[in-house]
Amino acid sequence: MADYEIKKTKELIDKLKPYWKELQKIQTNFVTSLIEIEQKMEKETGIKDIEFFQSDVGYCGIGNVQRTMALVHDTELEEEKNASN
Repeated sequence: MADYEIKKTKELIDKLKPYWKELQKIQTNFVTSLIEIEQKMEKETGIKDIEFFQSDVGYCGIGNVQRTMALVHDTELEEEKNASN
């Protein structure tokens, strides 16, 4: 077992708990908003289960759950913004 410089104590855990709770609240709000956006995309495009696609490093495009459409990559979605610069 590794010998860590900073020890995991009950006191440290008690100090960290409020921050963990805050993260959970933010995450819940984010996921709720994300679902709402995906539902709007589905309604507007008519593509069932369209979603933001996430890899290990973050969101990288838009596709659908069934993988019946090619992934629209983040670089394609950002082109218009970059063209106006």
